[in-house]
Amino acid sequence: MNQLTAVPIKWYHRLGPGLITACVVIGPGSITTSTQVGATHGFALTWVVLVAVVFMMTFMQLGARLGAVATQSPAELLRSRFGRPLAVLIGIGTFFISASFQFGNNLGVDAAVKELSRDLLSAETRESLLPWFDYSVVAFNALAIAFLLAFKNLYRALERLMMCFVGLMLISFALNLVFALANQTPVAEPVADAAPASLLDFSLLGLVGTTFVITAAFYQAYLVQQKGWTRDDVALGMRDARIGSILMALITLMIMCTAAAVLRGQSLLNYTEVSSQLAPLFGVWGRPLFCIGLFAAAYSSFLVNSMIGGFILADGLGLGSRPDQPATRALTIAVLVIGMGVALFVIQAGFDPVPAVVAAQAVTVIAAPLTAWALIWLTNNKSIMGADTNSTATNVVAWLGFGLLLVMAGYTAFAKVIPKVTYWISSAA
Repeated sequence: MNQLTAVPIKWYHRLGPGLITACVVIGPGSITTSTQVGATHGFALTWVVLVAVVFMMTFMQLGARLGAVATQSPAELLRSRFGRPLAVLIGIGTFFISASFQFGNNLGVDAAVKELSRDLLSAETRESLLPWFDYSVVAFNALAIAFLLAFKNLYRALERLMMCFVGLMLISFALNLVFALANQTPVAEPVADAAPASLLDFSLLGLVGTTFVITAAFYQAYLVQQKGWTRDDVALGMRDARIGSILMALITLMIMCTAAAVLRGQSLLNYTEVSSQLAPLFGVWGRPLFCIGLFAAAYSSFLVNSMIGGFILADGLGLGSRPDQPATRALTIAVLVIGMGVALFVIQAGFDPVPAVVAAQAVTVIAAPLTAWALIWLTNNKSIMGADTNSTATNVVAWLGFGLLLVMAGYTAFAKVIPKVTYWISSAA
C-alpha cells in the first residue's frame, strides 16, 4: 500500500509577516537617523537600538498572536467592544502617520535615483535628464499602484518582493560596513565614543521612533491573517516576529556602525550628504551600494507603509480589511498619492512641509499610545484570546513600551507641536 509522505515545508515558507514588517521599519527615516546617531555618538547608542527592538519585537508578537487566534480583524474587535469611534480614531491616526512616513519615503527614492545617476551617467547626460529626475517619484508611485492592482493574491506577491528587498538591504549595508572597517582611520589615542545622551535627546528619540513603530506592529495582525495562519500556527508567528525583529536590529546596527567607523564627528542632514561622504572613502562602489540599499529600504517601505494606513483606516471605517476589497486598495492608493503630492511640492516648488509634518506629529501624540493600549487590551482579553492571552513577562515589557510611547508623545507635544503652533498664532496676530 502506498503511503503519502509529507512534503517538507521550505524554511522561507515559515516566514512572511515579520519579514514584511522589518521592511517597513527600515525606511529612509531609519537609515538617516541611525547614520546621524552613529556619526554623532559613535558606538555609544547601539544599546538604544537593542532596547527599541525588544519593544518592537514584543508588540509584533502581540500582533502576530492576535492575528492567528482571533476570527475577526482588530478593528472589528474594537468596534464590537468599544464602539465605532475608537476604531475610526485609530484608523484615521494610522492613516495620517503612514502619509507622513510616505512623504519621507518619496524623498528617499528621489535622493537614491539622483545619487545613483552620478555614478551611472555622464555629466552631460545627467545634466540633460536632471529635470526629469524630479518626477521619478511619480514613476515609482505608479509602479506601486500597479503592484497593488495587478495581483489577485496580493499578500503572496508582497511577501516574495519583500524577501528580495531584505536581501538587497543586507548585502548592500553589509558590504558598506566591510568597506567602512577596511577604511577606518587608526587613531593614536582612544577617542570617546560620544558625550552622554540625555533621555530626551532628539537623536535618541528619533532612533527609538524609527525602530519602535507601533502602527507596523499593529498591522502584524492583518499580515498574519492574510498569510492564513490560525491558532495552530501561533508558534510560527512568534518565531517569524522574532526573526523580523532580529533583521531590523542587524540592518540598523550595520548602518550605525558604518557611520561610527568612518563618519565620526560629521553633521549629516540628509541622504545626499551621507552618500557624498561615502564616495571618497569607499571608492567607486561606495555610493552605489549605499544608494541600492536606500532604494530597497525606501521602496519596500513605500508599499507596506501605504498598506498599513489604507488597510487599518478601511477596517476602522467598517469597509473591510482584506486585500481583495475595494476600500482597502483605494485608501492605500490615497496614502501613496498624498505622500507623493507633498514630496513633489517640496522637490518642485520649494513648498514648506513643516505644517504637514506638525499635523502628523500632533496625530501621532494621540494615535501611537492609543494603538499600543488597544493591542495590549485585545491580547489580554480572554473572550478573544482564550488560553493565548499575554504572559506576565510579556505584559511587563508591553506596558513599559506603552510608557515609552507616552513619554515620546509628551515630548513631541510640548517640545515640537505646541511651540510651533504657538509661534504660528503669534505670527498671525
